[in-house]
Amino acid sequence: MDMDFAVIDSNRAERTGYPEVVYCAGKTPDQAEAVMIRMREEGIPVLGTRAQRELGERITRRFPEALYDELSGIITIGSVRGNGEAAGLVAVAAAGTSDLPVAVEAAKTAEFLGSRVELIADVGVAGIHRLFKRLEALRKANVVIAVAGMEGALAGVIAGLVSVPVIALPTSVGYGASFGGLSALLGMLTSCAPGISVVNIDNGFGAGYQANLINKLAAESRPQHD
Repeated sequence: MDMDFAVIDSNRAERTGYPEVVYCAGKTPDQAEAVMIRMREEGIPVLGTRAQRELGERITRRFPEALYDELSGIITIGSVRGNGEAAGLVAVAAAGTSDLPVAVEAAKTAEFLGSRVELIADVGVAGIHRLFKRLEALRKANVVIAVAGMEGALAGVIAGLVSVPVIALPTSVGYGASFGGLSALLGMLTSCAPGISVVNIDNGFGAGYQANLINKLAAESRPQHD
């Protein structure tokens, strides 16, 4: 679908199973709104990321079913799973409250795409006893997203405690020598704990998307009982 400033990939769901997602940062509110309206006219469920309040308010006024989360900047209009039951379980573990915007972006992305999600907040290594109290919830998940800034140690700790894939999501939270998330990224990439994959700094959407793919495969592979 050609527009003056964008070409909407209306066949992406047929190729990949999931529709195109609208990255709102860098677009004007008018441009992002026009893309979302056009997608809805074609019956495509909408996920918008990094949306500012003005755009969120516009969309929720126009579409009664739309939801806007200001913390994460996520807009949803409908969902991939529709009214069906969410599948499996994705656990999103955030090291600190400051990591929540990125963690919620990951959680809401996975939910939109069809996963059941549990968000576990404030379980960073500075108070590691808090993580141990939530191990049962983490071990029920098919995949864990570990969200952390600073030195990014949370992902390696979790990977040593669970038997499922861990997606390490570095954030730009931290003081000067964290270099805007680079130290967390490098710490996660060089972790000695196996079973970790790493996405880009602050890329909650990418982590949520990948986690949903893993969760879906795990949920589908389980034997069905009459």
